[in-house]
Amino acid sequence: MAISAIVRDKILQVTGAERLAEVTPIQSLWGGLGELFRVSLVHVDSMSDNTNIPQLSSVVVKHILFRAPVDHPRGWNSDLSFQRKMHSYDVEQHWYQIYADSCLPTCRVPRCLFVERHADEMLLVLEDLAIDFPELIEQPNVLQIEACIYWLANFHARFLDQAADELWPVGGYWHLDTRPDELAAMTDLRLQQAAPALDGAIKQCRYQTLIHGDAKLANFCFSADGKRAAAVDFQYVGQGPGIKDLMLFISSAVPPALCEEWQEPLLDTYFRFLFEALQRQSKTAVVDWPALEQEWRFMFAITWADFQRFVQGWCPDHWKINDYSRSLTEQALLALDQVAAEPASVNPIVASDNKVDHD
Repeated sequence: MAISAIVRDKILQVTGAERLAEVTPIQSLWGGLGELFRVSLVHVDSMSDNTNIPQLSSVVVKHILFRAPVDHPRGWNSDLSFQRKMHSYDVEQHWYQIYADSCLPTCRVPRCLFVERHADEMLLVLEDLAIDFPELIEQPNVLQIEACIYWLANFHARFLDQAADELWPVGGYWHLDTRPDELAAMTDLRLQQAAPALDGAIKQCRYQTLIHGDAKLANFCFSADGKRAAAVDFQYVGQGPGIKDLMLFISSAVPPALCEEWQEPLLDTYFRFLFEALQRQSKTAVVDWPALEQEWRFMFAITWADFQRFVQGWCPDHWKINDYSRSLTEQALLALDQVAAEPASVNPIVASDNKVDHD
């Protein structure tokens, strides 16, 4: 893969390498807006010239070009979709500059070695997680699923009640306020009409954390033994209930035919990991754990229905629209109807005087 001399020289400067041994494409970015690639490095001395960066055998580079997209894979070409994607790269930049170093070893993310932003492009040079997490998995086993859930629980514990300054005020790429075109395209009128209520319930959760925002299986990499996971791609990180990430992960990693059977065991695993992480981080004294668990368990169906709302408008024949997702959506709509019919004193999970509005 060929790269420009300017990008090559910047990588050499940042890493202290003598030369680039190999440049290997990982993937093209959305709409042809740049490339993600791995660079193998050759060093002369045992120590890097840059004392702030250890000598590395490889790095991952994200080169983003701020220009009109070439195409959209599903035809959603609009100025709004373009601006949303451009803002997502700004969010990712801020994530790496402000927040990433706060992650603990139990929720590994790439270390940002260098970021440079110009009017028409951005360059991110990142730690290559493949050194410690070489495996990418398409069909995970139980051990790998639990490794991802462990990462999510520890990430959510680390950033519980964290303000989302310079990130998305509502994490996740399917957030209703950013998807009016997909909402208008829906044919399920009942779900379409319930969309504001679903969105409002999520925003008004008492317990908020930073969520990854695109916690699908493809954004996790694994240690060789499958016991540990790390996460990449932080374009949609922002505030929300942690269960929103778990919902998206399960939708991507568990076959629909198994979701109903596995739902409660996976939820139990997540909340066990979350409680243990809060204990390690000395946060259980300031968190009403029973209230948090009750609220987020209740929100599992709500967040799935909210995601179903997006998928139905975006791609109505998508495989994630299935019997299980329809069943959870129906459960969520009935729950919202019940909450609306009850006074706040009866159902404090969604209708509460302690709600925080994160609009």
